[in-house]
Amino acid sequence: MCMEMNLQTLFQDFNPSKFVVHTCLFVFTALLALKLDKTISWSYFAVFTPIWIWKFLVVLGATVGTYVWWKYPHFRLEGEAYIHYKAMLISLAIHLILLMFELLVCDQLTTYGHVWILIFIPLIFISIVSIAICIWCVKHDRSYELELFCAVNILQFIFLALKLDGIILWSWEVVFVPLWILMCLSLVGVLYSIIFAGILLRTPEVNIQQRRTSLNSALAYTFTVVPVLAFQVLITNKLDGDKSLPYIVVVSPLFVTFATLIIMSFSSKGGNRWWFGIRKDFCQFLLSVFPLLQEYANIAYNNNGNRGSSGIPTEPPVNQEPYRDEAQRKVKDGKKSLKNQKKNEAMKPVMPLTCIDMPD
Repeated sequence: MCMEMNLQTLFQDFNPSKFVVHTCLFVFTALLALKLDKTISWSYFAVFTPIWIWKFLVVLGATVGTYVWWKYPHFRLEGEAYIHYKAMLISLAIHLILLMFELLVCDQLTTYGHVWILIFIPLIFISIVSIAICIWCVKHDRSYELELFCAVNILQFIFLALKLDGIILWSWEVVFVPLWILMCLSLVGVLYSIIFAGILLRTPEVNIQQRRTSLNSALAYTFTVVPVLAFQVLITNKLDGDKSLPYIVVVSPLFVTFATLIIMSFSSKGGNRWWFGIRKDFCQFLLSVFPLLQEYANIAYNNNGNRGSSGIPTEPPVNQEPYRDEAQRKVKDGKKSLKNQKKNEAMKPVMPLTCIDMPD
């Protein structure tokens, strides 16, 4: 199997926003599980440090992008600049409201001086507004993963707030009913992607690239949805009274999901170009900031040397330059000989044309 690595190919579809979000969630999940297991004695504000880093980068990126927007008005005429800038402002507003919810959660876990239904009000508000934002994103062909997640879980957020306040006395298995429904729909999508990938693999008319894309999508959906379902089962049993498993084991399936999402961020196209005012794809921006990478971005590394697809060494390609030079030399020699021939014919003496009349 031939493995090639090309730096430009690696980063040309890289989505830095998704990479930052999923990495911060990965670290936050591990820290929160260790805190709940009392393995670490940090405060909740320290445990939420990855979330603060995420929100800080969002605010900083939007601030720099806004500065570039107003500092250089001619940049506004570049393609869909207005749509990108509006999408950035909408995302900033959602993250600020989400930051308010996270600050209230930290304060509640530290002091327990509020009711949970008031703390969940910002999150419920985001869920309601996200419905309109999803419609706007579909209309303008923008990504809306976070907005879609909030919009479809509005009922789940309400159930969580009521359960934590003791207003409803249902078991956690019943409280998570909206999430069970969502996971069932997600599993249907996973099964569809697996069946579709299997059909393409057995269809000879489909090219290799399409087969590979469908197979990668099926694997990505599987390693994203199935671990979340396993986590939901474990956390439900844990909250309903099963004390045998520590929280770090309960959240371990989420590590698989976040790792898969981090890997997928290297092939997730899109992203808003106005974060930090870069106004271009991340790959182009990275190569412009670090010119030395341009030399390595055009190099492909092959670990099998001159081996064919079957692993058998193959002969190096024949150099075609000598044959091309020989053909060009023959053409020049032909033109030169033709020119000399015309020159010799021109130098020949011209004999007068005489006509001898024969007698009758």
